[in-house]
Amino acid sequence: MTQVQTKKTTPTVIDARGPRFSAVLTTLVLATALISGQTWILVAQGIVFAIGAFRGPQFTPYAFIFRTLVKPRIKGAVKTEDVRPPQFAQSVGLIFAVVGVAGSLAGIPAIFTIATGFALAAAFLNAAFNFCLGCEIYLLIFRLRKA
Repeated sequence: MTQVQTKKTTPTVIDARGPRFSAVLTTLVLATALISGQTWILVAQGIVFAIGAFRGPQFTPYAFIFRTLVKPRIKGAVKTEDVRPPQFAQSVGLIFAVVGVAGSLAGIPAIFTIATGFALAAAFLNAAFNFCLGCEIYLLIFRLRKA
C-alpha cells in the first residue's frame, strides 16, 4: 500500500509595516504617472507589481529600501502578517498596470487614466489609512471559498 504524506507548511510572514511603506512609494509613483501621463512610469510600477505578485512583496525594490533604510531605524515590536494577501494585492495592481499600459499603447488615454487612477486609489488607501483593498478582497474570496 502506498502512503501519501501531506506536508503542512506554515505561510511566509512579513513585517506588516513593509507593505504600507511600499504603498507610500507606489502612491507617489502612480500619482506621477497619472499627472504626467507617462506610460513608462506605469510600466516601471508594473514591473514592481509583477515582482511582488510572482515572487512576493518582500522581494520588490520598495521592500529592499524598507529593509535597508527604514526598518533599522524603527523601534518596537515587529508585527508580522501572512504574505498571501499582500501578494494578491500586488497581482491586482499588476492587472491595473497592464490594462493602463495597454490602453495607452492602444491610443485610448481614458483607459490609462482610469486604470492608473484605480491603482492609485487602492495604494493611497493603504498608505494613508492602512487599509489594503487587495488584501481585503483576498480575505473575502478566501472566506467565500471556505463557505
